[in-house]
Amino acid sequence: MPGNTTLRAAALALLSLAGCSDPASQDPTPRTLRLDYEHSGTATEESFRLDGLVREGAWAGPMHKRVDSIGYGKYFFEVRDAATGEIWYSRGFASIFGEWELTAEAKEKSATFHESLRFPAPESSVHVVLKKRATDNSLREVWSTEVDPAGAIDWQPQTKAALWPVIENGPPSEKADLLLLGDGYTGDEMDKWHIDARRLADTLFSESPFQERRSDFNVWALDTPAAESGVARPSDGVERDSPVGAAYDAMGSERYVLAFDNKRLRNIAAAAPYEYIEIVVNNRKYGGGGIFNLYATVAADNAFTPYIFVHEFGHHFAGLADEYYTSDVAYESGDERVEPWEPNVTAEATASKWSELLTPGVPLPTPWPKAEFEAFQEKNQARRRQIRAESRPEEEMEALFREEMAWTSEKLSSHKHGNAVGAFEGANYAATGYYRSQSDCIMFTRDEVGFCAVCRRAIERMIDLYTP
Repeated sequence: MPGNTTLRAAALALLSLAGCSDPASQDPTPRTLRLDYEHSGTATEESFRLDGLVREGAWAGPMHKRVDSIGYGKYFFEVRDAATGEIWYSRGFASIFGEWELTAEAKEKSATFHESLRFPAPESSVHVVLKKRATDNSLREVWSTEVDPAGAIDWQPQTKAALWPVIENGPPSEKADLLLLGDGYTGDEMDKWHIDARRLADTLFSESPFQERRSDFNVWALDTPAAESGVARPSDGVERDSPVGAAYDAMGSERYVLAFDNKRLRNIAAAAPYEYIEIVVNNRKYGGGGIFNLYATVAADNAFTPYIFVHEFGHHFAGLADEYYTSDVAYESGDERVEPWEPNVTAEATASKWSELLTPGVPLPTPWPKAEFEAFQEKNQARRRQIRAESRPEEEMEALFREEMAWTSEKLSSHKHGNAVGAFEGANYAATGYYRSQSDCIMFTRDEVGFCAVCRRAIERMIDLYTP
C-alpha cells in the first residue's frame, strides 16, 4: 500500500487535473497547455491546421529548463512571447508523419496525422513556431500560429483511468516522469497489468545509465480496462478496439506497433503528470516501436520484451537512431548520405560527433567482421521472413533470435576492436555510408551488451534536461 507521501502526491495530481489547488501548497507550477493540430502531406509537401487548445493538469517539467539545450529531433518548436519575442519554451521531437513521408505510400497519396505540442501554459498570448530539419541540419520554419491561452478548454476525462505510482522519487517538476499505459488488458487482467508495469520499470532501471539515475525518475501508470484482451494485429486477422488504440503492422511492418489516434492517446494520458509515454500492449507477438518525444511501445509477453522495451525507449527518450541495417524496415533510404540529427550515428568516417569518446589509436573507419556478419544475417533474415509467412508459433521466432544472439555476441565482441569506440560502418538502415560508434550496442543487436558509450552519453544529457 502507498504511504502518506504517495497518497498526498496522488491527491494533488487529481486536484490539479480537476482545476483545483491545494490550499497548503505554494507551488507556482503552471498548468499544461496542449496545442492540437493536423499534419497533412505527401513525400514532397506538408501542411498544418490548428485543431484546438486543451488545458491539462500541472506542468510536470522543470520551469528553469524550458528551453531545449540539446537540439535533437526532425522537428523543433518554439513558444515565443507575442509581445517581446522571448522564447518561453522549446523542444525537439519526431513524429509519425516524419516517418511516413519516407515510405513508398507517401509517394502515391496524401495522409493526415493528428499531433500535439505540450508546454507550460503562459499567462498571455504566445507565438508558436514549428520548424523542420533540412538536409544540412538547419531548422527551417514550416508553420506558425498565434495562441491565446484564455481560449483553451479544460481537459475532461473521457475514460475511466485510475492513476497510480510505480516508482515515485519526488515532485514531477523535479523528476523525469514516465507514464506507462497498458493497452489490451481487460478488467480481469488488471493484476497482470500491475505486475507487467512493475516488471518493465525494473527492466529499464537495470540498464545503465538509467540504473545509476533511477532516483531522477518517477514512473506512473494508468489502468485503462479493455473490452477484449490484446490489441489489433491486422496481418494475423485480429481486430481490436483497445482503449489506447495501439496496433501491429504500422506502415506495413508486421512488428511495428503504433497508436495512430493521437487525440485519444493524449486525452487518456492527461490524467497523469508525464514527459514520456510507454504503451505496453498485452500481447506475446514480438513487436514495439519508439519515436522521439512522442511515445514508445512494447509487447508485454515476448521472450525478448526486455530488449524491445529498452531499445524502443532509447528512441523515444534520447532520440537514438537504429544502428542495425540488415532487417526489413518500413522506410526507404535515399542514396544521399546526410549527417543524421540522431546522436549515435554519423555519415563521417572521422566520427567527429563523438571524437572525445574515441579509443586512443583506433583506426577510422574501424575494421570489424562486417562481411561475415552480413552473410550470417542474410540467411537469418530469410528464416525470419519464412516463419512469419507461414504463421509459425512465436516460440520458433524466439528460438531463432536466441541462435542469432549466440553467434553475433561472440563475433562482435571477440575481434580486435570489439570493445573500442570508433567508427564502424553499417548503421541507420544502410550497409555503407553511415557509422556507429561501437561494434555492438542494444541499438544494433539483441545481444545483452546494453547501450554503447555514445548512447549512454545521449541518455545522460536528456536526463539532465528534465532534472534540477
